[in-house]
Formats: sequence, C-alpha cells, structure tokens
Amino acid sequence: MFSLFPREEDFFLLFRRQAVLVREACEQLHEMMERFDRLEERAKQLKDIEHRADLVTHELFERLNRTFITPLDREDIHDLASGLDDVVDAVEAIASRLVLFRIAASTAEAIRMTKILAECGRQIEQAVGSLKNMQNLMAFTIEINRLENEADAVSRQVVADLFNGRHEILDIMRWKEIYGRLENATDQCEDVSNTIEAIVIKSR
Repeated sequence: MFSLFPREEDFFLLFRRQAVLVREACEQLHEMMERFDRLEERAKQLKDIEHRADLVTHELFERLNRTFITPLDREDIHDLASGLDDVVDAVEAIASRLVLFRIAASTAEAIRMTKILAECGRQIEQAVGSLKNMQNLMAFTIEINRLENEADAVSRQVVADLFNGRHEILDIMRWKEIYGRLENATDQCEDVSNTIEAIVIKSR
C-alpha cells in the first residue's frame, strides 16, 4: 500500500540487511581463496548470498516506489541499494569463475586482494550501520578509499608479473580476468563509499 510518511527504520533495516550480506560475501570469498577447497560448494554458498541480496534490493526498491516522503534522497537510496547489490554480484562472479576456469591453486596476491575485499566488506557494514545517526561515517569512507588504493597497487603489480614470460598462456588469461574482477569488486566498494559520502555532505 502507498505510504505518505516513511517508516524510516524499514529503509535503514533493509540497508543493514544488505550490508551484512556484503560482508558475508566478501569474507566467504576470502576464505574460499585462502583455503582453496570445496570450490563448487563454496561457489554455491556465494550464489545463495547473491540471491538473498537480490531479494533485499528488490524489497528496497518496492518500498522506495511505495513511499512518498523518504528519510534520504530518493536518488541516494536507489544508488546505495544498487551499489551494495553490485558488490555482492561482483564477488559471486569471482567465485563462479574460480570453478569455471578450473583454477588449480590460489596465489598469494589473490589471497591478499580478497583479504582487502573482506576488510572493505566489514567497513561497509559498519558504515551502513551508522547511517541512521550519521556517526563517524567519513572515517569509514576514508578507510574504504585507502583499501581500494591498496588493491589497485597489488593488481597493477601482479598483472605486470603475469607478462614476465614465466607463465603459461592459459594461466595468464585466467588470472588476468580474476585479478581484474577482484580490482573491480574493490572499485564497487569505493562506489558505495562515495554514495555514503554524498549522503553525509547533503545532511550537513
């Protein structure tokens, strides 16, 4: 039913549910990359998280369409919901490709990048949890930006290493895409951070 006045807690509760799924997805990918066992099972678990995240995103959009007055700008609600969902999608895509590409073993650099991604997920969860009261949000966004820069540096170095002449062509192709998708996932985290930062600026 159409609602003139927002139940603010509904929006923030849904955002918190999304952020928990972001954190879970990022942490599970790191565990998958670090342990590198039961890949198909772990990929299926991440697919389930992605499905649950899609349902929360759909519920957020439905609520946005039914509510006339919203606790945040409508554009910001849409962008934040989309951004959080994009992170989960990006993480799940990496997990599925580890299986599809028949990757035989992980690498120290991939483990480092998923560790960075897992920390991004934890920072996002804390930031979204603080969104309603607008407490210390900029500290979270600054840290996510720092983590994204760290991931970029690792990605540049490892991609350069792929073309040093010591790797098989198929391994180059496989890992170039995996590393690219890992970097993209941290970029998606930074997009979420930028949306939160825009919300903070508008609230001042």
